[in-house]
Amino acid sequence: MMEGKKHALKERDMQLIMGNLLRVGVVLSMTVVAIGGIIYLLGFGQLKADYSEFVMDEAGFFSLASIWTGILEMNGKAIIQLGILLLIFTPISRVILAVFSFFLERDYLYVLIGLMILGIILFSLSNKLAG
Repeated sequence: MMEGKKHALKERDMQLIMGNLLRVGVVLSMTVVAIGGIIYLLGFGQLKADYSEFVMDEAGFFSLASIWTGILEMNGKAIIQLGILLLIFTPISRVILAVFSFFLERDYLYVLIGLMILGIILFSLSNKLAG
């Protein structure tokens, strides 16, 4: 009887941790994007946008190194990009935590399924699909 209660407690604790992870990740990314937006508007808020012709963004924040360099320079676009990356990596960290949880429970089928899902997500982010 005590073993079932202990197992249910662990499962509930893991659900709370996962829920808090998602909540903190979203709030953190939202805060970073807001800070980046404020910094961007302070620097470029007075400029008028010209939408008569589409011009690809020349910000160049396509790698972690360029984003980090932009953050060190207090570039608003780089900080916004960091917030978006945090938002993307929030559910990925949830999948990693779920795989770890399944491993602790010795539920190896779900560990394998979770690792496959993680592999698919990371492959899709690796730019192999987009070219």
